[in-house]
Amino acid sequence: MSNIPVVKVGIVAVSRDCFPESLSVNRRKALVEAYKEKYDAKDIYECPICIVESEIHMLQALEDIKKHGCNALCVYLGNFGPEISETMLAQKFDGPVMFCAAAEETISVLSDDRGDAFCGMLNASYNLKLRNVKAYIPEQPVGDKNECAKLINEFVPIARALIGLKNLKIISFGPRPMNFLACNAPIKQLYNLGVEIEENSELDLFESFNKHADDTRIPSVVEDMMEELGIGNKKPEILPKLAQYELTLLDWIKEHKGSRQYVAIASKCWPAFQTMFGFVPCYVNSRLAGRGIPVACEVDIYGCLSEYIGTCISKEAATLLDINNTVPKEMYEKSIAPKYNYKHSDTFMGFHCGNTCSRFVRNPEMKYQKIMARSLPIEVTNGTLEGNLLPGDITFFRLQSTADNHLYAYVAEGEVLPVDACSFGCIGVFAIKEMGRFYRHVLIENGFPHHGAVAFGHFGKYIYEVFKYIGAEKIGYNQVKEDKYPKENPF
Repeated sequence: MSNIPVVKVGIVAVSRDCFPESLSVNRRKALVEAYKEKYDAKDIYECPICIVESEIHMLQALEDIKKHGCNALCVYLGNFGPEISETMLAQKFDGPVMFCAAAEETISVLSDDRGDAFCGMLNASYNLKLRNVKAYIPEQPVGDKNECAKLINEFVPIARALIGLKNLKIISFGPRPMNFLACNAPIKQLYNLGVEIEENSELDLFESFNKHADDTRIPSVVEDMMEELGIGNKKPEILPKLAQYELTLLDWIKEHKGSRQYVAIASKCWPAFQTMFGFVPCYVNSRLAGRGIPVACEVDIYGCLSEYIGTCISKEAATLLDINNTVPKEMYEKSIAPKYNYKHSDTFMGFHCGNTCSRFVRNPEMKYQKIMARSLPIEVTNGTLEGNLLPGDITFFRLQSTADNHLYAYVAEGEVLPVDACSFGCIGVFAIKEMGRFYRHVLIENGFPHHGAVAFGHFGKYIYEVFKYIGAEKIGYNQVKEDKYPKENPF
């Protein structure tokens, strides 16, 4: 995917001057070797020019990792470490930073070659707070070479999302549909995160679309759509207009991303869209999502921001779904209870009109949008991708600015069950442990909207750390039944 960063972590070892420098040198070399044995060597760069013991060393290391194209930093405490220069390094580095530290390897080191990095990590974290410097510190930040290699590998997707946010522009076409206050999007928090936003009228989009009417690239895009849809191509007559719209968006991105490297879109899709454009944009949205460019429905700016985080972390398409409807007891008792260890209240259906990438839809078909067709001619509602979502692990999450400018988030892991939803649109039967309580005491209690982002796989650990790093004030998750929410009735 070309719309997400490629991470290169510079590994800089540090040493307190009253400890043997060789401790940090040898441990850094062993760590790098361990990483290259298990993970992609292109992820990391070993800074060899010095061990940071002083501010001068810090500047030399900083220059070296910049010269070698590092956009993320791992400060590695091979021993106790110099609390001032190591935290100054984190402060001056323009990108995400993590800290980890070396454990003592054997009994034999304890007499003369003890590193005391377990102690040094405390001073490092204290000094980071003194300087108001953000850094990712793993849950267990001190380990042997293999454990620290694993920690750095887990930092890579977190860093990818953080770098992506800092270089992201959200392009919106609006305003929101009427009665969609749930997609309210105060933009101050976007700027706080380093995200740029360009807000446009849907008239701007319509004008650009009309200018693409005779685009010579349309036939090749139609051919690509036909190949993707296969036997699911139930509305071939609408493909030229959809291709025209796809080219409109791609050209807009190229012409408007400006100084930013990455783009996500929050777009209008009703109520006037269908009658003016002559179709619904769902399938095009799904295709762009498949390329790593999320396109959120209903001008949901924080929805597309959330999708982009999921795309960076998973390196796959994410989607945006309504937390939509309950599972009928009949379906639960027949298709879920006999086979799966979930309560009825753990289940729900996630739905949207057809914006999910076809790679995650079983037997996708191009159809018309049934809800809109209740009040409009069917022919102007063609263009939606329908089918049951593929079964498998998922992470449901969202980052949201409240109306009074507080940054809240939630994340929960679960799965899409291999159960026919017996409905329309892109839809799946979801199961998340303790979903009923999570729904009430996180989603409702904190005023989250009905849109949730979905990453296909279990990525809660990484998404949670991204939310922590960027400063979300609250991060909700689905707590076990023994662990009560703050306002949950205990009786």
